[in-house]
Amino acid sequence: MTTNPRRIGLIGLGEVGQVLANDLHRAGGVELCAWDRLFTLEGSEPRRAARSLTFVRAASSMAEAVSSSSLVISAVTAGDCLAAAGEAAPALTRGALYLDLNSVSPRTKTEAARTIEAAGGCYVEAAVMSPIAPKRIASPMWLGGPHARAFLPLAQSLGFAGAKVYSDAIGAASAAKMCRSVIIKGMEALLAESLLTARRHGVEDAVLASLQDLFPVGDWRSLARYMISRSLQHGRRRAEEMREAVKTVAEAGFEPWMSRGSVERQQWAAEHAEALSQQALTDMLDHMLARMPAPARPTEAARP
Repeated sequence: MTTNPRRIGLIGLGEVGQVLANDLHRAGGVELCAWDRLFTLEGSEPRRAARSLTFVRAASSMAEAVSSSSLVISAVTAGDCLAAAGEAAPALTRGALYLDLNSVSPRTKTEAARTIEAAGGCYVEAAVMSPIAPKRIASPMWLGGPHARAFLPLAQSLGFAGAKVYSDAIGAASAAKMCRSVIIKGMEALLAESLLTARRHGVEDAVLASLQDLFPVGDWRSLARYMISRSLQHGRRRAEEMREAVKTVAEAGFEPWMSRGSVERQQWAAEHAEALSQQALTDMLDHMLARMPAPARPTEAARP
């Protein structure tokens, strides 16, 4: 079997996969073939995307998407990273590049790399170090592994303008990404928990004003709404990523107390996605609070 130098196999057609498909198509000169396990579910977002992106050929299986491709890009959720590598490996053409964009722990990336390399593929670790939306395919991306330097010119020619080699070893780029996620996803969880509580007590304005003195980031109300909305919209995916952060912290020999709590809050936020319909921060918080049990009132005996 020969490899088509212009063919790219895309695993995962969710938010990131759709961005990459559109931007790779605009770069020109490539043939895109995608596979998503949700293609089999009528009405799923990946299936709808496959129908609307007419320049992407929707494969009927992982093997169809991967075989004969010179480059395979894995953009699945964190929990599916290893399963995707295991399913893709048997169909890889020897020497094909496998770019793993998934946000997982260093050990998970190492295991995925071992699977791909054993099948004759060339594994390239990637850590996307910002939200994908603003710069899209040109987002800052740290590459790792023994094939990263050879892949970089091809990556840049395809539009990965923010790509740079971080390490020749697998795992270092992902360690940096996961440690960043502990902060970013943790801040999302903390803001949701703090401001929901503050709103219930009627002190949210005072809390937001006090944050400006400590962290002068500008409009804390807008920032808080944005960060909480990310959890509402992508909470399930973020919870999966934070489970990998839990692994990363544990792999470093620490007890992942904060990361473990963020998993629970992100998962909880996903269950309140309807609150995204509210534009103002307080309206969004009220929408969430209205769907939560009212706090128990203290009994007369318990009152001071």
